[in-house]
Amino acid sequence: MNFELSEDQRAIREAFARFVDERVLPQAAALDEAHAFPRELFLELGQLGFFGMRYPEALGGSGLALPEFALALEEIARGSMALAGAAAMQSLMGTKFLQLLGNADILERLFKPALTGARIGAICMTEPGAGSDLGGIRTTATAVEGGWRLNGRKTWITSAPVADFFTVFAKVGGPGPEGKLSIFLVERDFQGLVIGRAIHKMGVWALPTSEVAFDDCFVPDTHRLSREIGDGEQHLRKTLAEIRVITGAMALGVARAALAEAQRYAGERAQFGKPINRFQAIQFKLAEMATALESAVLMVRHAAWLHAQGRPHHKEAAMAKLHATETAATICDQAARVLASYGYAMEYPVQRYLRDVRFTLIGGGTSEILKLIIAKEVAS
Repeated sequence: MNFELSEDQRAIREAFARFVDERVLPQAAALDEAHAFPRELFLELGQLGFFGMRYPEALGGSGLALPEFALALEEIARGSMALAGAAAMQSLMGTKFLQLLGNADILERLFKPALTGARIGAICMTEPGAGSDLGGIRTTATAVEGGWRLNGRKTWITSAPVADFFTVFAKVGGPGPEGKLSIFLVERDFQGLVIGRAIHKMGVWALPTSEVAFDDCFVPDTHRLSREIGDGEQHLRKTLAEIRVITGAMALGVARAALAEAQRYAGERAQFGKPINRFQAIQFKLAEMATALESAVLMVRHAAWLHAQGRPHHKEAAMAKLHATETAATICDQAARVLASYGYAMEYPVQRYLRDVRFTLIGGGTSEILKLIIAKEVAS
């Protein structure tokens, strides 16, 4: 594999880097502190074509591959992890199943407007007793005349308070092991859909997250996305590698921001008559951070490239996500140490990077789950 970016890839990266420098960075801190969903920036991403990068041109997208998408998302995360999280949800998990399984009406009325940011999508999978354990999902879908009745509760639903539609994973045939995991589309105005309590997080404050409940929520047959009852897990597993690669890309973005801030501060902060980047203790920290970041970049790019080539990449995606997110968490911590007391001060962005990076440790599978996946792959 050639790790050099192509001319088109460089152009994509530069376009989103300019957007981040000019539009995102000047207001990232204020948005974070206001706990405000960045709707204006979200719509601007739609105008830039970000939400449709991975989708076919015939549906309003640009037909690009995962490496290009990951580069753009990395830049967005460099500016704001909250905006990157909302953008990632919209571009993949929030709209993917509509594109794959939705009928003509759904594609025209919901999917295509979502590519511009005019409609916002969310995915409802995690439950109070079921995260990585898909078999533990207890939300049920019961067949009735003309459709289905959904009952259950979901939690940690990204973008739920602002979403217009929800892709919901529910079991047909009961909540136990006999139930068959299937996919349904619920629009915000469907009776029985309840947006529950907001979840207050330590980071990504501008990305709203809440519980979602389904109280005998009627879903018409036209909104059953599963073509076959029980195909939910199969469809979800096909997207897991992509989710892990893009989560790794977001981690790279915030790690780059943290390293850059540490480098800037170390060049300006003087102690004992010289900048602190002249002291070996600080030089070693910066060298270790830069080296670790480079290794993570290469792993994420490799996994994205394998996906684009249609080659097996389940293990590589898990490895890339594991290494990139853990590396980013370490880099953000070390950057805060370089800034010392100022790394603890709200006036400097490092504290935000340190809080936000933990978002990447959870999405797409925790490090512990990823280690189990990797262990099975290398032992086979």
